[in-house]
Amino acid sequence: MKLILTCEHGECFIPENFQNYFENAQDVLNTHRGYDLGALDLFTALQPLAYFSKSSKVSRLLIELNRSLHHAKLFSEFSKNLTKLEKDNVIEHYYSLYRHDVESQIKKLISANDTVLHISVHSFTPILNSTERRCDIGLLFDSRIKKEKVYCTLLKKEISRLYPDFNVRYNYPYLGKADGFTTYLRKQFPKNYIGVEFELNQKFANNNKVPFNIKQVLYNAIESTIYS
Repeated sequence: MKLILTCEHGECFIPENFQNYFENAQDVLNTHRGYDLGALDLFTALQPLAYFSKSSKVSRLLIELNRSLHHAKLFSEFSKNLTKLEKDNVIEHYYSLYRHDVESQIKKLISANDTVLHISVHSFTPILNSTERRCDIGLLFDSRIKKEKVYCTLLKKEISRLYPDFNVRYNYPYLGKADGFTTYLRKQFPKNYIGVEFELNQKFANNNKVPFNIKQVLYNAIESTIYS
């Protein structure tokens, strides 16, 4: 099994030619709406396990890499005012190029009869709309697909063995079958593809960094499931 590791919301970077649309948005860019706090740090720690890895540092408020092109929130309230030419430019250089690179690697591996485990690394805000999310780690998958359910069961068991205090939940705080990159890829590769969105609670991210012991536990857990 080959691991493909991605991080769609690594930082809150806005390219210079689009910064005029975000003149009053710096405070928002630095929140969970602008990027996934701690996700890039965790992604970097897990990279040695991956056959292929790719991350994006462009803010999700410019374009949401984890949504389909037809999704209403592909562009945010800031970037929806881009001209059509500018939107086409953003889609081509930041959205399509990123997703094409990942999809091409998966296609190459599956064509060689490898099984691909794709872990998309994300994080979530501990409190949303005044409601506390009671979860430390969320494993998002399509429960209708047996191989994804089996893998996430194994991963949850391994994480709990290494760190019993972690509250690991399935398809929380989001559903794994909702619109997203892994959902798209499942349709492209109905065989030999296991897509998992890994969601870490941002309460563990301090100055955009995840504590070493947590990264080590998750590294060891994923390593164990790959080679078990």
